[in-house]
Amino acid sequence: AAPAAASFDGSADIQAQVVVLGSGPGGYTAAFRAADLGKQVVLIEKDDVLGGVCLNVGCIPSKALLHVAEVLNEAREFADLGVKYQEPEIDTDKLREHKNKVVGRLTGGLKQLAKQRKVQIVTGYGRFTSEHSIEVEASDGSLPAEGSLPAEGSLPAEGSTPAKGSTPAEGSKQTIAFEHCIIAAGSSVTRLPFIPWEDERVWDSTDALELKNIPKRLLVVGGGIIGLEMATVYHALGAQVTVVELGPGLIPGADRDLIKPFERTLKKRYENIFLNTMVTELTPADDGIVCKFEGKKAPQQDTFDNVLVAIGRSPNGKLVDADKAGVIVNEQGFIPVDSQQRTNVEHIFAIGDVVGQPMLAHKATHEAKIAAEVIAGQPRFFDARTIPSVAYTEPEVAWCGHTEEQLQAEGIEYEKGVFPWAASGRALSIGADVGMTKVLYDKNNHRMLGAGILGKNAGELIAEAALAVEMGAEMEDVALTIHPHPTLSETLNFATEVAEGTCTDIYLPKKK
Repeated sequence: AAPAAASFDGSADIQAQVVVLGSGPGGYTAAFRAADLGKQVVLIEKDDVLGGVCLNVGCIPSKALLHVAEVLNEAREFADLGVKYQEPEIDTDKLREHKNKVVGRLTGGLKQLAKQRKVQIVTGYGRFTSEHSIEVEASDGSLPAEGSLPAEGSLPAEGSTPAKGSTPAEGSKQTIAFEHCIIAAGSSVTRLPFIPWEDERVWDSTDALELKNIPKRLLVVGGGIIGLEMATVYHALGAQVTVVELGPGLIPGADRDLIKPFERTLKKRYENIFLNTMVTELTPADDGIVCKFEGKKAPQQDTFDNVLVAIGRSPNGKLVDADKAGVIVNEQGFIPVDSQQRTNVEHIFAIGDVVGQPMLAHKATHEAKIAAEVIAGQPRFFDARTIPSVAYTEPEVAWCGHTEEQLQAEGIEYEKGVFPWAASGRALSIGADVGMTKVLYDKNNHRMLGAGILGKNAGELIAEAALAVEMGAEMEDVALTIHPHPTLSETLNFATEVAEGTCTDIYLPKKK
């Protein structure tokens, strides 16, 4: 049950039953759900627009650009099919306008949803002053100094208007007293100290989404999802791309049998991919950024027009003065929570990037509803069996549940089924034969433990596997489900038939 209500500080400027700190996907979901459950809610956001990193400078604008990249790549590939297009003219201003319109529609929609639910929006930077109060300092909504705010800053989308609410004059402060608080402060770009960030030719992911220019040669530092998605965009727009990754393979976390064919595809497209390689120095020069490398196959140095540094994100737990509320924050900046998203302080909750990996919007929204419902007195717990991951590259990579590497490390006996898309009529007809679908089942009870998909629309296709893992579907459940033909979705069915030894679309030695 929720704790008893606190006695409000009579001197506070605003009093609220629930305060949500941060308006990213987790924050606005928590605020809206709490309001739907009858709570009086205040949502604090440092920027003039709602949506946080994901909507403004992350998931959504990157997908708008990735759609353009997909169309460009398909148009070029059609030449092999007998349909040849002229090389497209890229108008970066119009492309930027398209991206901003997509963002503006979504952030504007959030503002309307907040108004309909009577959620009060307070614009400014919030810090705890006690276990029942937050002080909000008004800001101008401009880009902040990196590391100074609870999440990456963002300029308002073109044509958008600030969210209505309590917006004091810049630099002024107001105090908000609360019964419950949900911390949704997000994360920031991880910045290495030796990187010359002051040079406009050195980008983080936010800079890359601004489409300031299309470089002739682009270096992407970091072979994770964010870096590779931006590499996909800029390669399609005409840049020669080099990717450097410190680890032995791209996209750490996914099984290597999914990633190996993915890497082979990218090596044909990109100028270079250097694995097991470290960038040791970046030096601005008149003709570009001079980069020094340490790695067996990498050159000692090379010069690039632009460098995108995408080595991950860091939680913002230490940036909201949580200690003044008695909330524990670990050395990395994460805030530990229990299965109800509750911190060590009973009436303060935390969700999203700030509570731990994976830093994914769909994890944050799930946690947000749990926190709001627990505050409302409902018996809710975080008990998800899987949180799917997707790289919206070309081809896409998606996986959920246990990976094969995890099962081996945990000593769990499993059965595997892999269906190559080269045997799929639908994949062949759309030029997606590089793909594959992989399923993993418990050897003893035949329940699905995990799945991975490489190929076109893998991010959409993985949902069926995530549902199967979540509901404990058995091998027969998937194998006997009639999938439409010809589709990419049926490859999950075929992979399951491979695991049970009944697949007729490829030849396999008979299982005993």
